[in-house]
Amino acid sequence: MKQVYNITKKIKDALIAEPFINNVTFGSLNDVDLDKQTIFPLGHININTTNIETNVLRFNLSVLVMDIVDISKDETTDNFVGNDNEQDVLNTTLATLTRVVNIMQRGSLYKEKYQIESSVSCEPFVDRFENKLAGWAATFEVVVQNEMTTCD
Repeated sequence: MKQVYNITKKIKDALIAEPFINNVTFGSLNDVDLDKQTIFPLGHININTTNIETNVLRFNLSVLVMDIVDISKDETTDNFVGNDNEQDVLNTTLATLTRVVNIMQRGSLYKEKYQIESSVSCEPFVDRFENKLAGWAATFEVVVQNEMTTCD
């Protein structure tokens, strides 16, 4: 049984294939050195829960895509946009996350039986971490075949 390895590798591969992602991490986000400038833009995978059903495993996952917000030293001239690229980061990270989710909803990963069957909830974040980071966290369930054999 290799479902944990398989699902995390498939999502990692889909994230790293995106031109906007430099690195992908797994597990507790507290263990990731978010002070390193070179790891961004970053994708992160976390397994929240897994339900064991008769023929499938249902993984509840969170996938985060984030980048550092650049703050300009120029004076703010537009109060809506501000003097940083926060909106750009939010737009790009959501687009990246949407593409990866779509691959699991109807693309190559769906055909390989790594399937999202329900809607995906995405939540934006800004300033969630020590350096000014922004991005999106998507939470969803992925259904995979239960490969465990039963012998009586």
